[in-house]
Amino acid sequence: MSRSRSDAAPRSDWVLLYRAGLSRKMIAELTGAPPSTVSYHLAAAKAADPALKAAHAAAGKTTAQAARPGLKRMNQVIAMVQATGRYPSSTADQAWERKLAAWLRRRRRDAKAGILDPAVREGLAVLPDWRGRPGHQEREALWQDRLGALIEYRAAGLDWPRRKKAETDAERELGEWLQSQRFKLGRGTLSTEKATMLDTALPGWRAGRKRGREPGTST
Repeated sequence: MSRSRSDAAPRSDWVLLYRAGLSRKMIAELTGAPPSTVSYHLAAAKAADPALKAAHAAAGKTTAQAARPGLKRMNQVIAMVQATGRYPSSTADQAWERKLAAWLRRRRRDAKAGILDPAVREGLAVLPDWRGRPGHQEREALWQDRLGALIEYRAAGLDWPRRKKAETDAERELGEWLQSQRFKLGRGTLSTEKATMLDTALPGWRAGRKRGREPGTST
């Protein structure tokens, strides 16, 4: 069911991002929502909390309280993770998100070397597993993207994508990914959670194409 832009306004996750200094445009790019919808929710939030606009402005400036390098980025990373449930990606379309990912990658290196600013360390401590392996979050996000792409591919009435003899680059890419999931399943290295997601969303993925099927047809 579609939601009108007035439903549950203001959205708390968008308010959190705005309070951390992200602009209306950045929030729209991050969430995929129309800028006008974001504006509507933020207007409702500012009407309910007159201090919100000042907090947003302060987060975007180098004030006495935020004079230490990195606190602005830290607040933006925390707000993004808490609002979206994911870490910034180094392969994101938006340059500002890639900058956040690069900043976080450097802070992970600082933490490992024992030279991380205590203020940043205490701030990032609110995020689960923020010191995780560099690239881990990106790999998990890519796995979810591939799963969604394969669901759409099958929903279009197409047979299981092929790794060899693929007719398009998209089919070959999905075919290689699907083959890797089967390989990991066979070796026992595919997590139970991911196997369950595949079983639920794509019944028959373990067996794939049946002999004698015509290309471009689905089960």
